[in-house]
Amino acid sequence: MAPRLLNKVLVRGSRAARIVEVEAYEGANDPSSHGYRGPTDRTRTMFGPPGHLYVYFTYGMHHCANVVCGEDGACSAVLLRAGVPLAGAGAMRRARNAASRRRSTEPFRLVDLCSGPARLCQAFGFDRHDDGADLVAASGTGGRLPIAIVDDGTPPPESPGRSGRIGVTRAPNRLWRFHVAGDPNVSRGPRA
Repeated sequence: MAPRLLNKVLVRGSRAARIVEVEAYEGANDPSSHGYRGPTDRTRTMFGPPGHLYVYFTYGMHHCANVVCGEDGACSAVLLRAGVPLAGAGAMRRARNAASRRRSTEPFRLVDLCSGPARLCQAFGFDRHDDGADLVAASGTGGRLPIAIVDDGTPPPESPGRSGRIGVTRAPNRLWRFHVAGDPNVSRGPRA
């Protein structure tokens, strides 16, 4: 499923970004997956149903978001690593400034707004309150703005870039990171 998410559009309110980088995680068969040891209160969303957003807090400072892709009861998710801002860049900049407590008056460059999983979450204002949002029905949770992934007719690349996942210590050589080759919004990880 991961490479098929490339070039889809992530939408929340006035903000939209084309997905250009993702990483796959496969529950019980993947020691790098949050679901490796089975469901917990934190990871329950990863175990289905598919089409929902799994949002987690990491390193005590960042949120990351995954699209749940496996059958209901099976843990499988795709980390959203980077996007190209298509609409709402001003709202993304304000959200990034607030989330990062940035004091600089110089605005974020457009290419830096969503180039990395934490930056993407900051730009869209994702946090644990968004965990479980239905991306297909475009629903929000707890009265928050709906979130959706839509197809605007741009197909996934025929030959996406592919590499090992970034920042994992267990099973790092699985080639489960996919990206739109040559896109400047792809995070700073390996571009092979």
